[in-house]
Amino acid sequence: MMSYMKGNLMSKTRKLVKGLPVKEPLWLKSMEKAPPATFPRAESKLKPISFPEDNYVTKFDQKHLNAKFEDSIKISSFGPPPARVFAWRVLELKEQGVDEKLAMSVADMEYRSGRKAKKKAYARLERFGFDHSFVAFKMFLHIYVRAGMQMEVYALLREIVCYYQKAELNLFGLSYALLDSSSSVEELNFLLSVLIKVFASNKFLENAIEVVAHARRFGFQPSIRSCNFLLKCLSEANERELLVTIFEEMKNYGPFPNVYTYTVMMKFYCSGPRGRGTVDIEEAISIMEEMEAVGISPSVVTYSTFLLGLCRVGTVEIAWNFLQDLEQNGQPLNFYCYNIVIHGFVNRGELDKAMQVFNEMKKCGVAADLYSYSILIEGFCRCGNVEKCCSLLEEMENNNIKPSIVTYTSILKCLLKSGLMEMSLDMFQKIRTSGYECDKHIYNTLITGLCVQGEMDTANRLLEEMINNNLAPNYDTYKSLILGFCKVGSFEKASRFFDSLREVDVFPEPYLWNHVIYGCCNEGRVEEALQYIDEMRDLGISPNIYSYSSIISRLCKEHKSEKALELIPPMLKANQFPNIVIYGTLIDGYAKQANPRKGLMLYTKMLKIGIRPDVVTYTILVNVLCSAGSVDEAYKLFMEMESNGLDPDRMCYTSVIAGFCRSKDMKNAWRLFQEMVRRDILPSVVTYTCLIDGFCKISRMDMVDMLMDEMNQKNVCPDRVTYYVLIRGCQNLGYVDRVLQLMNEMKNRGILADNEP
Repeated sequence: MMSYMKGNLMSKTRKLVKGLPVKEPLWLKSMEKAPPATFPRAESKLKPISFPEDNYVTKFDQKHLNAKFEDSIKISSFGPPPARVFAWRVLELKEQGVDEKLAMSVADMEYRSGRKAKKKAYARLERFGFDHSFVAFKMFLHIYVRAGMQMEVYALLREIVCYYQKAELNLFGLSYALLDSSSSVEELNFLLSVLIKVFASNKFLENAIEVVAHARRFGFQPSIRSCNFLLKCLSEANERELLVTIFEEMKNYGPFPNVYTYTVMMKFYCSGPRGRGTVDIEEAISIMEEMEAVGISPSVVTYSTFLLGLCRVGTVEIAWNFLQDLEQNGQPLNFYCYNIVIHGFVNRGELDKAMQVFNEMKKCGVAADLYSYSILIEGFCRCGNVEKCCSLLEEMENNNIKPSIVTYTSILKCLLKSGLMEMSLDMFQKIRTSGYECDKHIYNTLITGLCVQGEMDTANRLLEEMINNNLAPNYDTYKSLILGFCKVGSFEKASRFFDSLREVDVFPEPYLWNHVIYGCCNEGRVEEALQYIDEMRDLGISPNIYSYSSIISRLCKEHKSEKALELIPPMLKANQFPNIVIYGTLIDGYAKQANPRKGLMLYTKMLKIGIRPDVVTYTILVNVLCSAGSVDEAYKLFMEMESNGLDPDRMCYTSVIAGFCRSKDMKNAWRLFQEMVRRDILPSVVTYTCLIDGFCKISRMDMVDMLMDEMNQKNVCPDRVTYYVLIRGCQNLGYVDRVLQLMNEMKNRGILADNEP
């Protein structure tokens, strides 16, 4: 507070009073020469003025004898006495339907609790020495009010409000303290308006409402601007109950709402606090109807807010119809109204309707702005329509609307997603020539797109350019490069970038670790992959099922199924339970190591712990049993799979057919083949080769010839194995000419080289 007693503020005050006070004011001599006029006394005794609350004032005085003499409100000498406050409260409660005795009891209880609070506040005031400072503050305040200096009044009031808050004083008495009955009505209204603004803007909303109530109690009416500002603050704070109360009081007691008031209410119901609330479209419709009933024309802001509410609840079609009605009735509309509906259709993926609204806007003479084009371009980018994106971009430039960096980035992402590398690089150059500085986000977008497409050399060059432009690569940059190099099989480079991340104490996410481990395993570096697993544990990162799956798969491919099985206990210890994929991989690994018994044991264990096999697992098991000569057991599993609701695929059918062909059970093999065709499962060259081999073994060359013709009709080309099987069959039957014919056919098709025997 003392900061307002010196410096520039004191100079302003001196200018207002034209210098420092003098000992003998100029008006003193004039008054001595011409004393004030005296008015004649009334002939009869004046009748005392009575108020409705006088009866309760008397009762209060009788009950609280010392209330007249105690300095209950030390802060201000202009506040009403406690008896009068008590009486007003009783009348207020009675108006609300409360019984008189109960109303008096409540008012008395409030007085007693308030008296204790004031005593505590006064004790603090004495400690802070605030009493004299407040008098000086009020002096300055009223000087500025009379001079109409709103900024200074606001600053002073904010200072005192902050002081009250720090000193833990009750702000509800401040409005009483600041009202000076000697001020004019205009000055008091001015002061109240600023005080409402101070309270509301600093989130003391209940205090702002108290000021409004206090003003009405003393016969003042707050300005419409003050009430609208309070409504706006209540709306932003999501104080729905208080907001509706103030709005209704404005309609009942004034000032009557104007178009801005209704717009504030419309915004609250349509977009909620700061655009993140729940839309109450029914209330929004009621606001529109009420405005029409009282004769207040909605503004373009009101209409656009209502359109936003309709779109937010998903009724974009209704919003579009409403917008067309406004057009026909000649109501004020701007590009924002159209943009809302365009955005609504784009979010629903209805780009044709969005373009219809866009064209209608131009037809009505409303010029499209940057956001109109940006919304549409973003929509077409989402669906990958590169041609339309480029067309809208060209239209923007022809209309002298410079695309934003966000618009350029959206198109760049779309081009990259479509695999148009050259156009992407051209767009990147266009961004730079348009006056925008390519930031880290744009470089990352382009590098990520190039990595997805496998253009790693170009991505690497962009990384170097990025570093040369003093743009430090971040986690996303390294992540894209690591995934890209892993994808193209360049594990050395992926590993180098991965190590760079760890050198700067950035801990990659498990997803990235898994890709590096997968890359290691693809190159056969299983020991290195296991070291990565150990490092993850040391860093407190739990390896997940995918981390182990890559290593187990590689070990099984290397015929090291026993070592792969050793990874199961560490997995269980880390609460990572093997899934169907891991069990299937292990079963397949044991089958390829000619150990079907161990594979079947794993299958039994898998069933015991409640893991149901999928089509792939069944196919592996069928292969295992067929390889072991247990074709009947394999067929039982095949039938079990169908009974469990799983549809066998081409590979599964081929496995069972191959088993029957090995055992020369061509009847069942041919039945399954026909069933496969009936189910529209296209047989592969392997399927045909198995059947040809089987029929050759039983000397059914007629069936062999039929299958070869069918392969030609269905464009299934016989491979080297098919021909070798067929040649062997012909040799066994002594068909020498047929063997030579098949050899020539192989050479003509390029399957057999000329110099091969």
